[in-house]
Amino acid sequence: MKTNAFLSIAREAYGIADSKKAVSPLLLNVRKLTTLADYFLIVTGESIPQINAITEAIYKGLRDSRGIMPAHRDGRDSANWSVIDYGGLVVHVMHPAARKIYALEKIWDGALKVKPLKKKRR
Repeated sequence: MKTNAFLSIAREAYGIADSKKAVSPLLLNVRKLTTLADYFLIVTGESIPQINAITEAIYKGLRDSRGIMPAHRDGRDSANWSVIDYGGLVVHVMHPAARKIYALEKIWDGALKVKPLKKKRR
């Protein structure tokens, strides 16, 4: 899949997470720093149910709108961290304590921050 396609997918995943009230969403372009993915989406869920809701909403939303399935999912029903790997996009849904401990923003400090698409006004 082309990088532009992953950018579009990443922005859609950001919007889905935002609709589930994810805290401090951050979309990073890590393409120049790693071969793991082109983009990382890092968001915080403040409880196990919210972490699960965000993760499931992204999974189902991308499946239903784009017909894509992740290469891997990990951390289902985890109290700390859930990951969805789409190849060019890796989504991290983290509990606040896990996000602070693992500090992915610091690990990928050289990554470019990607602005989400502006919400359409109704």
